[in-house]
Amino acid sequence: MSLSAPDLTALAPELVLTLGALLVLTLDFSLPKEQRSSLPWVTLATLILSGFATLQLWGRAEYHFGNMLAIDNFRLAVTLILLLGCGLTVLASPGYLEREKMPLGEYYALLLFATLGMTLMAGALDLIMVFVGLETLSISVYILTAFARGKLESNEAGLKYLLIGAFATAFLLYGIALVFGATGSTGLYQIGETLARTGTTGDKLLLAGLALLVVGFGFKVAAFPFHVWAPDVYEGAPTPITAFMATGVKAAAFAAFLRVFASGFAQMHGEWVTTLFWLSICTMTVGNLVATNQTDLKRMLAYSSIAHAGYLLIALVVGNSQASSAMVFYLLSYTFMTVGAFMVLIYLGNQGETNLSHAGLSGLGFRYPWASAAMVVFMVSLSGFPPTAGFFAKFYLFQTALDAGYPGLVVVAVLNSVVSVFYYLRVVVSLYMERQEGDAPAKPKNVPLGIALGVAVVGVMVLGLFPSAWQELARDSVLIAVGR
Repeated sequence: MSLSAPDLTALAPELVLTLGALLVLTLDFSLPKEQRSSLPWVTLATLILSGFATLQLWGRAEYHFGNMLAIDNFRLAVTLILLLGCGLTVLASPGYLEREKMPLGEYYALLLFATLGMTLMAGALDLIMVFVGLETLSISVYILTAFARGKLESNEAGLKYLLIGAFATAFLLYGIALVFGATGSTGLYQIGETLARTGTTGDKLLLAGLALLVVGFGFKVAAFPFHVWAPDVYEGAPTPITAFMATGVKAAAFAAFLRVFASGFAQMHGEWVTTLFWLSICTMTVGNLVATNQTDLKRMLAYSSIAHAGYLLIALVVGNSQASSAMVFYLLSYTFMTVGAFMVLIYLGNQGETNLSHAGLSGLGFRYPWASAAMVVFMVSLSGFPPTAGFFAKFYLFQTALDAGYPGLVVVAVLNSVVSVFYYLRVVVSLYMERQEGDAPAKPKNVPLGIALGVAVVGVMVLGLFPSAWQELARDSVLIAVGR
């Protein structure tokens, strides 16, 4: 593999993220403590520059680094969603870190390194590149999960995530090895070409490798039955990191999942589609049913995230270009909704986050009207009511399944959406169920969090009120380079 200027251009968003992360680390140990409040703004500037570099590549369909990394609209659209999710997380973090007395510099550097791994996964044309991106992402998130060092729950969450994540990574790596043994390549295009030429789709070694890949990806997207880590990890992690995991990690994993199976293993669609079909049904059903019984709001949103993974698996079951565009629109909508909900929890939470339960939110709708109104918007959108982003995200995704001949899957998904209304609107009831006497405790002024909340609310409403324009952009994202 030779390195050329076009290769470096293809890697421009990732290079910006890497340099930004190194700059944040350098500033962290070189600046006086009182000046380190600039680090989140340096991080945000890095994300904006990376987004600008991403937009400059729009419309290309190329492959680089020895056919391991793509420049295509699918990668670029997912990258922009990842940068958006990371940017909202950064804005939500300064006040939270100050309140919980956590260190600054390595936190923001790790966010950038994690985003770097995510973007590599989104553009990977080779299973080895998928693994490199996954490990870059995972190691950073393991540390961020345990970042509240003085909090037992955070340490426990980080350890659980590390152990189960390492176990799942072993499945993925062994699956890559078996696929390589069966096809002689780890490149997605070469794998697809080999399967089309030789017709070895029934090879037992290949089927075993494919099954292990499903396990590895299933863990990262928190699909049933690989979801058991999610509630404990989401509950114990710092709330901004929980939001980051629920959106960014899921988006990157689904992007890689779709590219690997819809491109590399398209010839084996009949072998894996039934498995993903039932995984989708079980994941959305288990996620929604268990969420109805949760009193801790972070655990409730964790099971909500599992349920949404079940909805997103519908796009993999369908596996065509319409499903790809519906997935991109869904991921964008889900990022606004979910990060926004967690930001409201950050605002309403006290030190130590001991009040993040339905009882803890009781009456806060009258004490903090603007934040509570934002939470209502996010809960209504997650429920799938019009005219919000959540309604059209589900509508477009379910429509692709109907058009592809999966009416049963759509019926189950709609019924699950009805179930989800109970626990989402239960949050709204908790906020407004009773008026508490006395003045609201003063909240410290938090301009970055306010900006992020405003962006999330506007995003949810704009996507809901003007869905066709955004859906058209999502359709443009199905331009996918498969390599050679």
